[in-house]
Amino acid sequence: MKKIGFLTLLIMVTILLTLAFSAAAASPKAPAAALAAAPASPALAAPVPPPHPRVEHAIEAMRSARDHMAHAEGEFHGHRDKAIEHLDRAIHEAEICMQEP
Repeated sequence: MKKIGFLTLLIMVTILLTLAFSAAAASPKAPAAALAAAPASPALAAPVPPPHPRVEHAIEAMRSARDHMAHAEGEFHGHRDKAIEHLDRAIHEAEICMQEP
């Protein structure tokens, strides 16, 4: 029964990551005319990147999944620790995505 829960968790994380990264890749780019119309003043700070609500949601879900795995009973022959490592790397990559425009 524990294996089914573990596999379900891994599948859900995989689906969330797939959706988050595909949504980020499919987002529309800023039109060139809007960029050309922007004033070229050196006093202005760099533009704030647009929000990424789906990526934020995916990060929250991965952090929740990591917390569930960290508090799960049993070691699952080392797979629990590996899953936590993978979640940590996935969270890190998603945080990098949040910094992209």
